[in-house]
This record gives sequence, C-alpha cells and structure tokens, in this order.
Amino acid sequence: MMKTKKIGFVDLYLSEWHANNYPAWIEVAAKKLGLSYELAYAYGEQEISPFDGRSGADWCHTFGAEKCKSIDELCEKSDVIIVLAPSNPEVHLRYAEAVLKHKKPTYIDKTFAPDYKTAREICAIGKKHGTPFFSSSALRYATETEKALGAQDIFLTGGGSNFPEYSIHMIEMLVKTIGLGAESVRAEKVGTQTHVFVSYADERKASMTYAPALPFTLYAAKADGSSIYEPISSDFFPSLIEDMLRFFESGVLPFPKEETLEAMKVREGALLAAENPGKTLMLADLK
Repeated sequence: MMKTKKIGFVDLYLSEWHANNYPAWIEVAAKKLGLSYELAYAYGEQEISPFDGRSGADWCHTFGAEKCKSIDELCEKSDVIIVLAPSNPEVHLRYAEAVLKHKKPTYIDKTFAPDYKTAREICAIGKKHGTPFFSSSALRYATETEKALGAQDIFLTGGGSNFPEYSIHMIEMLVKTIGLGAESVRAEKVGTQTHVFVSYADERKASMTYAPALPFTLYAAKADGSSIYEPISSDFFPSLIEDMLRFFESGVLPFPKEETLEAMKVREGALLAAENPGKTLMLADLK
C-alpha cells in the first residue's frame, strides 16, 4: 500500500486565498497522478488572519490539519513543506532559514523574495543544506505560454490589486517564454497604468502593461515572422499543483533556479523603474 506523504503549510497567517484553495487542488492533483498526499500540519505566525478574521485554530479544524507550535515542529513531522505567505515575500527569507535546514523538499510560494539580493540569499541557504526547493507564479503554468516559447518579442498584460504583488505573474511568463539575459528596464505611468519595457543585448524585446482591471494576456512574435495572441484562460493553478507534487516525488526542479533569479531581478528593476518613470535602470547595478 502506498504511503501517504504528509504536507506541512508554513504561513504568516493561515486563512488566506492560497492556503484556503491549495488543499482541494492537492487532493485532486494527487488522485490524477496516482499519488498519495495530504495536508497534515500547519503553522501560522499570526493567529488571526487579516484576510478574513479567522483564527489559525479554526482554519486547522476546518482543513483537518494539526496546528504546530513552531516551524521546527512542523518540519520534523512533515515529509514535504509548502511555504505560503504569498502576499508577504518579506518573510520568506526568515521562513527559508527555518525550513530549508531540515532538508525536505520545499515549495516557496510567489512572490519568491522582496528583491534580487534576498532571492540570492534564499538560494544560498538551499545550496548550503542541499535542500531541493522551487518557487513559481501559477501563471508560469498557463498552457498559453507554451505557444510563445522562444519568442523574439513579447507583450503581456495583467491586473490585480497592486503592481508590486501582481507584476510577478507577467514577469514569470516573460522569463519562461523569452529566456534569460535582461539588461535594462524602463517604465512609464499613465494614470493607474504602469508600462514596463525590458531590453536585452540581442534583438529580443519585452514589454508589460499593468492596470488593476486588466486581464492576463500575451502577444508574442517569433524570429520566423509568426505571431500569436492569447488571453490567459487555462487552469494554471491545478497545473502548478501537479508539478509541485511531481517535484515532491522526484526532488528534481521543474525549471532552473536561474529563471527564478532572473524573474526577481526583472521584478526589482520594474518596481524601481516605476518609481522613476522614464529613467532606464541597468539590471547589472542591482546588488
């Protein structure tokens, strides 16, 4: 009989959109893949969620998870770890320091880190302990991005309540489709819109437009002259969860860490450029 692997959730506060939806998606993904996983343990640093006022104890009762008193307790009991706090990347370094030393396969939710320097520090912790981990925006798993792989230039749109948190979705799609090597970033602001332009040493070009109510879309042109336009409508969250479980099984990263670091570098550049419209920011200057 297949052993059921125990998942531990580490979060700033347990009742938030990702923590509330991941358990059901994990159950469906495990069944689809012929695997056996269950949410068994949870730790929330803050007992009361500002998202909906729910307590961590109530959340654990609802989802059938044992509430742990510390991250160490959770990591010792769990087979694999999911670090959440999707709206608070500033806590991910602290959680990574506590989790990755346990050497258990770990997923760290978007946004991976608040800046490029912190992203490098988290990767160094994982390397030090030999702990396999990865991080991703769910939009990387939109099937529409597969049609744009190897794009020569790409234009993305996206929305959400704020640019710093939701820009990562466009940026991860950008890195997946157009690759590494971004050199500079420039931004312009028009009312509630933020337009970001990313330049490369070769002929590749990328741009993104954020506005609160914009849907996620992509337009890509390839070197052979062909082009595509795709509204993002695929089931990207379930696809992310399936890849997460495959990773937990194998310990093999679904894509190189260099792509995550590139995304963090471009994101930090985009945020700084948005604060200084019209000024070109060289990504090599980020430390």
